[in-house]
Amino acid sequence: MRQARADRLEAAARAVEYAALQLFELRGFDVVTVDDIAAAARISVRTFYRYFPAKDDVLRAVVRRRAQAVATALATRPADEAPMRSVRQAVQDVVAAEDSAEVARWVQVVEASLYATRVMLGVSILEFNGVLAEFLGTRLGKAPDDLEPAMLAVAAGAIILAAQTRWYLLGGDLAVTISDALTVIDTVVLGGAGASE
Repeated sequence: MRQARADRLEAAARAVEYAALQLFELRGFDVVTVDDIAAAARISVRTFYRYFPAKDDVLRAVVRRRAQAVATALATRPADEAPMRSVRQAVQDVVAAEDSAEVARWVQVVEASLYATRVMLGVSILEFNGVLAEFLGTRLGKAPDDLEPAMLAVAAGAIILAAQTRWYLLGGDLAVTISDALTVIDTVVLGGAGASE
């Protein structure tokens, strides 16, 4: 019963996200208000705030969803696998399951607004890179905020964002583009263990 309620809330939040995305595409992130999103989603402003504390959190939800999916995928990787190979494969699997057309729409919205870009960069560093640092710290026998796992997470996160932008501009398969980009770091970490696998 609890899961059914969580599923309903998730579906409702995603519907609000979808309405917001359409407005952001049409008018631009900076000028769309919470009132606009609520009206488009046919909910009250009060209901909007049940799902999202602020308009920015509509953007943050996209990153958080990917971060949670990557954390789940990393938990299933073999314990003896090279750490960066695990990261590369987990991210590739998660991104391959995403709707690439929807990802492209979000990238377009974010790139059209300096403020939205800053929001996405900030949440990527805090949420997504945190997931990577936690995993890498565990694999390397270190704390997530130790230099090696923290810097590897930042490097991998930046590569993923850069690869996503490259894909948006040049096309192709997003999951493969990100995986190929992560191979760059994979070949220089821990002597390139797992890079050619």
